[in-house]
Amino acid sequence: MNIELMTLSEIESVTGEQGNFTVTVRRRPRYVDPDKCIACGECARKCPKKTADEYNQGISRRKAIYVQYPQAVPLKYQIDPATCIKLTRGKCGACEKICPAGAIRFDDTETTLSVRVGSLVLAPGFQSFDPSGIRTWGYRTMPNVITAMELERYLSASGPTEGHLVRPSDGREVNKVAFLQCVGSRDLNKCSHGYCSSVCCMYALKQATMALDHVPGLDASIFFMDMRTAGKDFERYYNRARDLGIHFHRCRVHSLEPARTDGNVYFRYITDQGKQVKDEFDLVVLSVGLEVPESARDLAKSTGVALNGDGFAAVSSFAPVASSVPGIYLCGAFSGPKDIPHSVMEASAAATAAAQPLAEVRNSLAKTVTYPEEREVCGEPPRIGVFICHCGSN
Repeated sequence: MNIELMTLSEIESVTGEQGNFTVTVRRRPRYVDPDKCIACGECARKCPKKTADEYNQGISRRKAIYVQYPQAVPLKYQIDPATCIKLTRGKCGACEKICPAGAIRFDDTETTLSVRVGSLVLAPGFQSFDPSGIRTWGYRTMPNVITAMELERYLSASGPTEGHLVRPSDGREVNKVAFLQCVGSRDLNKCSHGYCSSVCCMYALKQATMALDHVPGLDASIFFMDMRTAGKDFERYYNRARDLGIHFHRCRVHSLEPARTDGNVYFRYITDQGKQVKDEFDLVVLSVGLEVPESARDLAKSTGVALNGDGFAAVSSFAPVASSVPGIYLCGAFSGPKDIPHSVMEASAAATAAAQPLAEVRNSLAKTVTYPEEREVCGEPPRIGVFICHCGSN
């Protein structure tokens, strides 16, 4: 009752001071009434328009009316106005005809809201580094060079290949894979990011271990500068990966080249003994780092929050969730690259910090649920209702 979710919304501006902020919010149209939508999926099954699925990194396709991912909250459909035939050309409308709940609203419009709050917590997240256009890594020019985000979807049982590790070029099962670390991190020449992204070493270990489970006998190699396992039992996880037979090479691969046949990827590297080695791989995975999305920079500009030289929110070591603006707090990767446990810990700290200056007025705006008054029904004829879903998805 006391939590209002405002999806598809962006902060336009913030005025006021701690304890009395006015936030202007722009809400984009969903074109689906969330109060009526029952998420049966009939609209998506009927929709004729397909486009690249961003959640699956473009590996598969989705419909113009869709749920972004299975765990979306609220679990309600939305229409992509850039691809919907009805919204772009005035034709079709198949989803409106098939929807059993009458939830489609093609006349939905953008709205602007003004919200008064006492504190703000900003958690806009991050985006993974895009290695496109950097020739030495061969991404987008060699089909069997993918990013770790794409591999994550390949390994997922709910992903486009249902967990089967195959090559994008020909669908053949992968037998030999290489992970290249620090792509988009610790590199001022190619990406202007001198910082470590913190999470890449561990997610490469996780993905390599998972890949071994999916493909018995897989030859997996990780090429790294430093294996940074700074977390509880992280070093033990690293040692377990070595025991499983994953190969580790302390070197930085200069560039990738297409092999002469089979779509393999070829490169040279220097071993720990200083020897140059040539090798080919079925698949090369770029362990991409974390960077600040443009939307987070816009949010910082709207709220007046100061950023550091790398574009992350500037914070103090002694107040890691406090921004430069009193009453505005931060958590997660907005203030620097970090993993999920660290982000969750910061979220708790930010929520606590945001609540402290509002302690005196706590519960003053709380809402309570009102239930119908109970009445005596003894002696009345029984009333039995049987409610069966007719959408076919249950």
